[in-house]
Amino acid sequence: MRALTISATEGLDGIAFRTDLAIPELTGTGDVRVQVHAASLNHLDLFVVNGLPGAQITAPWVLGSDAVGVIESVGADVRHVVPGDRVVLNPGIGCGTCEYCAAGEHPLCIRFAVLGEHRPGTFAEYVVVPASHVREIPASISDEAAAAFPLAAVTAWRMVVSRAAVHAADLVLVQGIGSAVSLAALQIAKSRGATVWVTSSSESKLARARELGASDTINYRTHDVGREVRARTGKRGVDVVIDSAGKESWASSLDALGRRGRLVTCGATTGPLVETDLRRMFWNQWTLMGSTMGSEAEFDAVVAEVIAGRLQMPVDSVFPLDAGREAFKRLESGAQFGKVVLRVAAGDEAP
Repeated sequence: MRALTISATEGLDGIAFRTDLAIPELTGTGDVRVQVHAASLNHLDLFVVNGLPGAQITAPWVLGSDAVGVIESVGADVRHVVPGDRVVLNPGIGCGTCEYCAAGEHPLCIRFAVLGEHRPGTFAEYVVVPASHVREIPASISDEAAAAFPLAAVTAWRMVVSRAAVHAADLVLVQGIGSAVSLAALQIAKSRGATVWVTSSSESKLARARELGASDTINYRTHDVGREVRARTGKRGVDVVIDSAGKESWASSLDALGRRGRLVTCGATTGPLVETDLRRMFWNQWTLMGSTMGSEAEFDAVVAEVIAGRLQMPVDSVFPLDAGREAFKRLESGAQFGKVVLRVAAGDEAP
């Protein structure tokens, strides 16, 4: 089996394209094996190759969380999908039996696992997952578009809808437009009637965000985001901030946040340690929230939005699987707008 792997967490130089891996076996009667057609990169993949605290890999470790493909085989108890069905994968897998899973809060499961981080990933010709974690996707949605949305979109949905409870009266600031989570958050917040402003250091990314529905934009290289938001809102600030960057944007996110504002964060791509003045927090009665991945119901909601055409993840670039290291370099550069996608199907190797 062809796959993109690492044998140690040693950065991009440790990424290896392999052609000699065994095809994974069905390990349970409720499992399915998916023949992967396309997969996409997330910042999580960069964290994995560079080493996540507490994460353990077994060499050769298959990378990747997102994928689209067809069901190749099913376990004896699987009824809702059959071989040949075209599906996307929910990359976050709970145990299904704990109190959190029983309550539909799968990301809180103490045994919650993400493909590519805790379980072998999707950058391979085949991947085995529980049948409960695949959803059919129509042929009208291309492989590239289908592979691009799962992890980022379900993460954004939980942030915007379940955690921040964005509604039509809200003014929402999305930090760092161009990342997949931010692009999904922009579209989801707009679909709920909110007014959405975005930030970036790239004028071209800001222009493309306006095409996707952003009402206003701020270049954080040339403007102080907090001060600019205060000036444009008559000192009121925004109702909601969506932040996935962490350290570099945290102060400006708080500076932009109005009274009774809600800030929700899902990542720390620029660093995990931040400072918060608790006096400002309690005086302004802020709500500061964390958010991770999404539940099975939230994934269903996202798939429905994609099928209905209300959520479309921009695809930045497409690479063959054996050029995976170049794909990682594109993501690491930060120049991408949307998702970097890998073509996994056999015959798509680079010349």
